[in-house]
Amino acid sequence: MTTVDDRPAAPPAPRRRVNPVVALLRNSWRQLTSMRTALVLLFLLAVGAIPGSVLPQRGVSPEKVNQWYVDHPDLAPRLDQLGMFEVFGSVWFSAIYLLLFTSLVGCILPRARDHVRALLMKPPAAPKRLDRLPQHAVLEAPAAADPEAIAAVLRRRRWRVVVRGNEVSAEKGYLKETGNLLFHVSLVALLVGVAVGSWYGWHGNKLLVAGAENAFCNTRQQYAEVSLGPRVDSADLPPFCLTLDRFEAGYLPSGQPSRYQATVTVDHLDGQPTETATFSVNSPLRLRSANVYLLGHGFTPILKYTDKYGRAQTSNTPFKTIDDATLTGEGVAVFPDANLDPKTGTRASDQQVAFSGIYLPTAPDTGPFVRSTWPEERNPTLNLIAYRGNLGMDAGIPGSVYELDQRQIDKGKLKQIDTKVLRLGEKWTLDDGSTLEFVATQPYIAISIRHAPGQTLMLGACATLLLGLMGSLFARRRRVWFRVSAPEGGSPTNGSSLVAAGGLPRTEHPGFADEFAQLVAAVSDDGRDDRRAREGDE
Repeated sequence: MTTVDDRPAAPPAPRRRVNPVVALLRNSWRQLTSMRTALVLLFLLAVGAIPGSVLPQRGVSPEKVNQWYVDHPDLAPRLDQLGMFEVFGSVWFSAIYLLLFTSLVGCILPRARDHVRALLMKPPAAPKRLDRLPQHAVLEAPAAADPEAIAAVLRRRRWRVVVRGNEVSAEKGYLKETGNLLFHVSLVALLVGVAVGSWYGWHGNKLLVAGAENAFCNTRQQYAEVSLGPRVDSADLPPFCLTLDRFEAGYLPSGQPSRYQATVTVDHLDGQPTETATFSVNSPLRLRSANVYLLGHGFTPILKYTDKYGRAQTSNTPFKTIDDATLTGEGVAVFPDANLDPKTGTRASDQQVAFSGIYLPTAPDTGPFVRSTWPEERNPTLNLIAYRGNLGMDAGIPGSVYELDQRQIDKGKLKQIDTKVLRLGEKWTLDDGSTLEFVATQPYIAISIRHAPGQTLMLGACATLLLGLMGSLFARRRRVWFRVSAPEGGSPTNGSSLVAAGGLPRTEHPGFADEFAQLVAAVSDDGRDDRRAREGDE
């Protein structure tokens, strides 16, 4: 007899209502912390760094940025609005950087937890049918096989082994996931090192002319170009002074430089004794709180101008190198205090004097005198243009020390009065009786002083990143099992035993077949050695 339950069915349990905001945040976090998103962000970071390598950056060469504005007056302001001249400090680059950092951390933490959990777990039990595995073998041991002996063979080959009765389970290759995690942790450490260097680092460039009167002290005002991190103040700069004592250069017969070496006196200003140090292009001067790098060198003509009243002034402004192969330099020598009336102490506004020109370390025998023929000083010569008028320096507008104010020349306030090719030791007499003498030259070096606090961290991160990458690429997860059983109609303790073996690579592993065959052969040989030992004891 069949009974029918007429009771109404229980209503389904109400589905829990999920807050849409929480669901959106959860899905966004999952997408952000996925490996695909991390790869996309890493690609975007690499693409975003391209403008920083192609376009000039204000923190490195502000004068080239200004030249970009001159050469591209329409395009430069638009690029500046997009942060293309300060790429690595722009909002969009920082956003990619922070998203990548967050994505990597979100990827690493759960994977590290799962990896530690897998390391603590024992190798899994052997499957029932070993003959269905990609690699399998059956061998007949000449005597009762011992699972502990098989385990000992595997342990000698650095397998993780567990024995369960007559079964042996072993696995190997966790170095792959360890290397993978080490790679990603190193990448995070690399990003941290870049951030630390950007926030707490600083660098500046300076032309250091030889001579004690041209000594440089590490203050912000004495740099030609300086960039301080957001967490660095001018007062945080370490106190030291540098004086260029000597510069030596060697050249190949082709004129290519073979050696640049500078000798400087370092005054630490913090109680440490003054020292003399030598450094070169590939061997920077390493101070306790900064490194000094030698970038190049040039020459500073020493010019003595005597105005029509007999007052003498000296200019020792470096001439900027415009041709690295021959060290041809370009620059100016300005005398804003020239032609002051000794009686009244005043000067007409159009009586300032300046000279603009080119310096040739080795001038040719005949003109045109526009390019040196050799980078060493064998025939020092200046090709000068004399100007008289208003230099525009009293207006308080900052300008370059390597060129005259072109606006004053275009307005006719600064007029060209004469030209002259002046060799070392010669004197030039101008139309008003004033003279200019080419007295001497002094070498200068272009140096970059840097403090990069994240450098050591970045170096260590790069080394461990490569190690992790090697482990991730070359290590392979694989498992093997051995089961000892009695032959059909026999006993595992009397006579011979059958040993079934199976192997399973967790990933594509072309060499696993050979490795498995070697393991089986090693187990078989170990069984024969044990039988010979027992026969010898008998």
